[in-house]
Amino acid sequence: MKKVLLILVLSSLSSGCAILVSNAASSFSSNLAAAVLNQNDPEIVRDGLPTLMLTMDSMIEGSPNDPQLLAAGASLYVTYGAVFANGEERSMKLTDRARHYGLRAMCETYEPSCIWPNVTYDEFLNTLNGIGSKDADILFSYGLSSLAYLRARSSSWSTVAEFPLIQALFDHYLSISGDSVNSSVYTYMGIMHSLRPPTLGGEPELAREFFEKAITESLGNDLNAKLEYARGYAKLMYDRELHDRLLNEVLDANPNHNGFVLTNILAQEEAVKLLTEADDYF
Repeated sequence: MKKVLLILVLSSLSSGCAILVSNAASSFSSNLAAAVLNQNDPEIVRDGLPTLMLTMDSMIEGSPNDPQLLAAGASLYVTYGAVFANGEERSMKLTDRARHYGLRAMCETYEPSCIWPNVTYDEFLNTLNGIGSKDADILFSYGLSSLAYLRARSSSWSTVAEFPLIQALFDHYLSISGDSVNSSVYTYMGIMHSLRPPTLGGEPELAREFFEKAITESLGNDLNAKLEYARGYAKLMYDRELHDRLLNEVLDANPNHNGFVLTNILAQEEAVKLLTEADDYF
């Protein structure tokens, strides 16, 4: 799960970080995201992110009400907290800041969202429907930071109860984002619909459709889609044949596709672990 977050985070990071530089150098942010996504050494990314996080904190201190800056801060903290942080306690601390920044960004953009963490599902839907396409990126940032926050606390029943709200948020994001939607969002939606078995409200067949759409939309270049398809749907349905086939396809694939190099390498590392553990699960 945390591997797929990386590409989602970086896709939003490229727009949010533009505030860091002058107009003359506004391409810095998109170039940064591209460089990270095409980096074949995950350790370089892990070691370099803390400097950017501290820089972002200082910029937010100077402009605490700027939603784009807050969204960029949320993205950076999600990347490190959900993907690279060692230990549950540290991950919880970093994703807490990520969600704090994400909520502030959303609140500055759309006032009814300021009370989101404390509302019922119906109240959340009523306010969510007031958000249009111009605020899709900010909504995405909040949704992603919330997902990371909840996954770091997935053992709590109160956390599990909040997943339907975030699922509804991304459903709405898909409905308003139009052609700008990132194909990896379909992988995320597959994950969301496979987090729970059918007896607890999960929809595994809908998850399967999202995973397959993610593979199609990325032309098979995003290996995370197949990884999460195996980890989410195949394991949930105890389909060993599908599980092993998908993971072996990940391992046999060339990871060097523009925009996917880093996440594909991480997916291949994770695929080895899942195959090793398969006999104990099935």
